[in-house]
Amino acid sequence: MIRPGLQQTLDNLYAGRSQHHLANDPLSFCHRFNDPADQEIAALIASCFAYGAVSVIKGSLEKIFREIGPSPRRYVEQFDPQQGLALFSSFKHRFNNGRDLAALFWAMQRMIVEADSIETFFLRFHESSAPTVEKGLTGFAAAILAFDYAPVFGAGGLPEKASFRFLFPSPAAGSACKRLCMFLRWLVRPADGIDLGLWQKVRPDQLIIPVDRHIERIGQLLGLTGRRIPDWRMACELTASLRKFDPDDPVKYDFALCHLGISEGCNGLSKPACASCMVQGYCAADN
Repeated sequence: MIRPGLQQTLDNLYAGRSQHHLANDPLSFCHRFNDPADQEIAALIASCFAYGAVSVIKGSLEKIFREIGPSPRRYVEQFDPQQGLALFSSFKHRFNNGRDLAALFWAMQRMIVEADSIETFFLRFHESSAPTVEKGLTGFAAAILAFDYAPVFGAGGLPEKASFRFLFPSPAAGSACKRLCMFLRWLVRPADGIDLGLWQKVRPDQLIIPVDRHIERIGQLLGLTGRRIPDWRMACELTASLRKFDPDDPVKYDFALCHLGISEGCNGLSKPACASCMVQGYCAADN
């Protein structure tokens, strides 16, 4: 059950986002670049590997961005699969390896060749009248996995059990699609010092909240969802609850809520962390 007064608390939480929080977030890698074309590429790279501990994520992203140089867009445009496989042969980020990273660069190059930008490629599948990005995400992920990956994986193309597939889940399979929803939030929400506001043809009210372990837990504690499985249905239910507070931009609260866990130490159990928490009094952990 959502308690009265929570909206003002969430608005205060949103207003309190800081550069300290951004520095502790994979989105910070996008802010290293000024050119929107570079930021778009950086966003897909950073979001794809945004799983696991933040320290591990940032370490993996540092390795990637150190190698690709000052312009991610130029690197993708000029990407050679064999050179990429050699350059990233020792790369490893939990489930994914250097071949998966090379496949990601190859996929981005295919999108640029076909549509000039990731945004234009995504818009092939997104309907402006759709209530959410669900259909667009489903088509986007399927189209990326349908590219010819022979230059990266060999003549047989993308193996059925390739770990690269993990980077592009689909709502059609029930996945919460946390990293892809986060990618869209970064690019679609208005530029506010945190999100980038680069894409203009997807509306903020169509976004679905990225459900990671922090949003899953905090959403349950605040009564924003009654679901127990972090899937697409939970993501939609959480978004529907937040839409009551801001119908035009419900996912604006995601960054601040998530950093209650990432940066502020909320684990749903620690009473010392609860004492200074801005949502104290609205959280089931207080009871």
